[in-house]
Amino acid sequence: MTARDTDTLPEAPATEPPSLEVHGLAYAYPDGHQALFGVDLTVPHGERVALLGPNGAGKTTLVLHLNGILTAGAGSVTVAGLPVEERNLAEIRRRVGIVFQDPDDQLFMPTVREDVAFGPAAAGLRGDELEARVREALERVGMEAYADRPPHHLSFGQRRRVAVATVLAGRPEILVLDEPSSNLDPASRRELAHILRDLDVTVLMVTHDLPYALELCPRAVVLSEGVVVADGGTQDLLCDETLMRAHRLELPFGFDPKTQVPPQGR
Repeated sequence: MTARDTDTLPEAPATEPPSLEVHGLAYAYPDGHQALFGVDLTVPHGERVALLGPNGAGKTTLVLHLNGILTAGAGSVTVAGLPVEERNLAEIRRRVGIVFQDPDDQLFMPTVREDVAFGPAAAGLRGDELEARVREALERVGMEAYADRPPHHLSFGQRRRVAVATVLAGRPEILVLDEPSSNLDPASRRELAHILRDLDVTVLMVTHDLPYALELCPRAVVLSEGVVVADGGTQDLLCDETLMRAHRLELPFGFDPKTQVPPQGR
């Protein structure tokens, strides 16, 4: 190959950094309780991952490190190539959107429109650009017709969808969902699953609802006693009876993960 030939070769595409990289993360609370013992986790961009584990496993502690609410005692957390540290916190918190288990913890404005606009407005958006961002977020969760309704007049499932919209309005890199299916009726559960399946963001879903994890997330990570004890295909992990029993993970009576069609995508 001549020098002239190499001049005409296309440039190799830039490698996109993973949405999330956690290396050796350890954390102890002020009372001395050690919640995490060297957690390692990498989540590529666009992947949907279920974070499973019994109560007290360290799941919430891990999530609170993703946007700097807690600071690593040891190890590191990186979001889209940015270290989670003081100088990057504003950008990190834009990139990591957390949807809480109770939507009423996120909805506090007089109307749905104002709730969804709150984050982008705080970031400096105004006028037509802000309105377009709100409309886009509400359309993605199927709640555009409710923009002028008070959130407390909506059903629980509708409020959860609006809570998702408040986070999507910030165009996050990672959407973290804390028990997204809890307290939902079957129709609302199905509607939310359809919304989450179509999102083009990285999803980390913290849940005890193992069938929902299997429905939505091709990959699952099991956290137990502050360490990652399993990481693999969700269906494979749920079919591992020894793993499930050892870490207090229980499927609903009569639910057989072997018979389910695993989710598509990353």
